[in-house]
Amino acid sequence: MSKSVYSLVLDDDVVNEVDKLALTMNTSRSSLINTILAQKLELNTPEMRMKEIFAAMQSLMNSRFQLVEQPSDSMMSVKSLLRYKYRPTIRYSVELARDFGGKVGRLIVRFRTTSAELIGIVERFFVLWQDLEKAHLSHLFTGGFPSSISQGRFTRDFFSPKQESLSDEDIGRAIGRYIELMDSCIQQYFDNLADPQLAAKLTEKTYKNYLSQGVLIL
Repeated sequence: MSKSVYSLVLDDDVVNEVDKLALTMNTSRSSLINTILAQKLELNTPEMRMKEIFAAMQSLMNSRFQLVEQPSDSMMSVKSLLRYKYRPTIRYSVELARDFGGKVGRLIVRFRTTSAELIGIVERFFVLWQDLEKAHLSHLFTGGFPSSISQGRFTRDFFSPKQESLSDEDIGRAIGRYIELMDSCIQQYFDNLADPQLAAKLTEKTYKNYLSQGVLIL
C-alpha cells in the first residue's frame, strides 16, 4: 500500500487529542489518523497488519520474556535473562517489512555485555545455529542463506513461502515460536558449557524437533 502527502484542514482541538492519543500509543499523528480512517473504511493497512502480527507474537511469549518499549510501529523487542554469572540480557528485535509479498521481516539478536569471554561464547553458539539452519534449509535459498553474525550479534531475515497463504496470526506465531526456540537453545547451550559437544548435540536435537513440527516461515 503506497503513501502520498495530502493537506487536510482539521480543528486544533481534534489535532491536540490525536497527538495525545498518538503519544500514548507510541506512534505518529499521520500513522494514527491513517489507521482511524482505514478502520472506518474497513481497510487493512500495513500498520494494522504489523499490530496483529506483533500481538500474535506476544501471545506466545512466556514469563521469561519481557517486552521492551517499542521505537516504532514496525518493530517489536523482547528480552530475557541469560543463566550465566551476572545475568546478562539477550534482546530479540523484530522489524517487519511493509510489503508482505516476500520478505516478512528481520530478527536481530544481541547481548548487552562488554565481556570478551561472553561474546566469544555467544558467537560460537551463533555459528552453531547458523550451520544448523544452513544444513537443513539452505536448499530453499538460491541467493545465499539470509543470516549473518557480527560482533556478538545475529541477524536473520524471514520469508513467507510463495506457495503458502499465511494469515497475520500465522506469521506472528511463527516468528514468536522461532524466538522461543532460539532462546531455549541459548539457555540450554550455556547450561552445558562444561561439555561443548553435549551442548552442540542438545541444540541440534532441539532444532530438529522444531523442524519436524513444520515451519511456516523461512
